[in-house]
Amino acid sequence: MGMDLTVFMADWGQLSVIPVESRIGRLEDMAWPGEFGDVYDGGPEQSHGWLWPPGQAPAWCAVYSFLTTTGAHMPHVRAGATWADIRPLVGAPVREVMDSFLGGLIWNADQVDAPAAASGVFPLAADRWRPHVLLVCLPEAVAGKARAWERVEPCLEELSGPFAAECDGWAGRPDTFEDFVALLREWGAVVTETARRGWGLVGLP
Repeated sequence: MGMDLTVFMADWGQLSVIPVESRIGRLEDMAWPGEFGDVYDGGPEQSHGWLWPPGQAPAWCAVYSFLTTTGAHMPHVRAGATWADIRPLVGAPVREVMDSFLGGLIWNADQVDAPAAASGVFPLAADRWRPHVLLVCLPEAVAGKARAWERVEPCLEELSGPFAAECDGWAGRPDTFEDFVALLREWGAVVTETARRGWGLVGLP
């Protein structure tokens, strides 16, 4: 059984008043099934999007339910590996903006997979292979990724040729280029809404 990924957008001001050692627990308490009400901007029948906690008080965090990953972390890892494979075949202007968009979300230039280590936002995991946190993206970084996404989205079709050359049909990569782009678009939606609120992102296993 593989690792899951639960992606939160969170009000950093509210998160910062919680003691560091309690932050993961507070987020986890809000992520379990039954803790959230209707899907954000849609009815109960909608199977993906932002899930908000119930109650009348203003919420300080929400969980994003990805449409095609069923909560698994591996599709994000595979998409990140796809970008690592195809980026040498992509022109410099698109490559640079894609690096800015995907870096720290599903891809890391140095392939270090302990994003919380330097952030100080959460306690460090004792075992790097069993991390407490899979991604941390501060509000200012999210704003930069939202700007990058605005430039990336019109260029997505330019990635189809490199994908066909390096990833099409390979195990451990998205099944199709359309699957790859669909996940990128969901991440685009995630950073866009998070940046609109001035919040940050956290990914828990």
